[in-house]
Amino acid sequence: MPVRKWLSIGLALLAVALVSAAVRFFVITPERIDRGQNRVQHVAVDITPGAQALQATLDVADMHADSLLWKRDLLARSDRGHIDLPRLIEGRYALQVFSSVTKSPKGQNYDANGGDSDTITNLAIIDLQPPRTWFSLLQRSLWHAEKLQDFAEQSDGRLRVIRTPADIDRLLADRKSGVTVVGGMLSIEGLHDLEGKIDNLDVLYAAGFRMAGLAHFFDNDVAGSMHGVAKGGLTPLGRQVVQRMEAIGMIVDLAHASHAAVADVLAMATRPVVSSHGGVQATCKINRNLTDDEVRGIARTGGVVGIGFWQGAVCSLDPNNVAKSIAHVRDLVGIDHVGLGSDFDGSTTTGFDAGGIVAITQALISRGFSDDDIRKVMGGNVLRVLRAGLAARDAKG
Repeated sequence: MPVRKWLSIGLALLAVALVSAAVRFFVITPERIDRGQNRVQHVAVDITPGAQALQATLDVADMHADSLLWKRDLLARSDRGHIDLPRLIEGRYALQVFSSVTKSPKGQNYDANGGDSDTITNLAIIDLQPPRTWFSLLQRSLWHAEKLQDFAEQSDGRLRVIRTPADIDRLLADRKSGVTVVGGMLSIEGLHDLEGKIDNLDVLYAAGFRMAGLAHFFDNDVAGSMHGVAKGGLTPLGRQVVQRMEAIGMIVDLAHASHAAVADVLAMATRPVVSSHGGVQATCKINRNLTDDEVRGIARTGGVVGIGFWQGAVCSLDPNNVAKSIAHVRDLVGIDHVGLGSDFDGSTTTGFDAGGIVAITQALISRGFSDDDIRKVMGGNVLRVLRAGLAARDAKG
């Protein structure tokens, strides 16, 4: 056989091998990353018939999950991560807030991170997201909004995007009448996705975003981060952003904000604010968590503190530690100002997934919480505050 023909065959085989390797890489790698980042280390909990019966009557609401970041079909039950629609339905969820994560620094930690590196760019490329998302933080958030909308449209009515107070009212009325439906609401994990332009807040609002954290793991041009380098307060742009959010009906989320930024927001807030996911230093002394004074400040606005389920929030994976943190907030500022903020699918390890959320109900029962107070913690408080926050300042209802 002529050398030229052997060369052609060799090149063809090499091309096939390269294509096959590329297909394997782009199919297998996203799942491997997701599986490695979002783990469940099941904590044994004895669930009583009473807890099961109470859970069956609940409208669970959770203020924070990062599930849209991953290449996963949220309509199908998965054996990885923490959330999908079947597990939300199993857990009796009425509402899950889905956050848009657009940038995370390399070597991410709770103490000090610069904003000069990013791991999400590689993930966007590996996941074969639209090229417009590869180098634009704003476009990454808009892509996440499109993903949630697509899931809702393909869900046969089981998943519904929530944008208005009326949407929440209809969701709860339908659930009460026996309809199997879960609401999904969009949030933002740090407003660096504004790309320095306040007008982009209205772009994000139009896309369906109704809550936003000011900063994530690094200081940005809106606010300092609890995990940044300077850890400063609100910038002049940040003050404009908070005022605009309050005016249009976007809930201000203090999670990850520096202590200085939290103080600045609490000093100017005219509407309820939240801390969507985290813990309290009184029960888990990590700088990631809120001081008692910060909890009191959030409560004074009429807001709610969402308690997380991972080690950095409650110093354990045990649901009893979640209940301990919830009890502290209740004792400090009252039962109306505490709820759930899981951080499911946020590159976290938890002791249960969304389908096992009854573990929190059981822990609250074991701690002596009444059924009415459990209803507030498991969803009622969050639903009340979000419903109020979604109304524009000059709107009624």
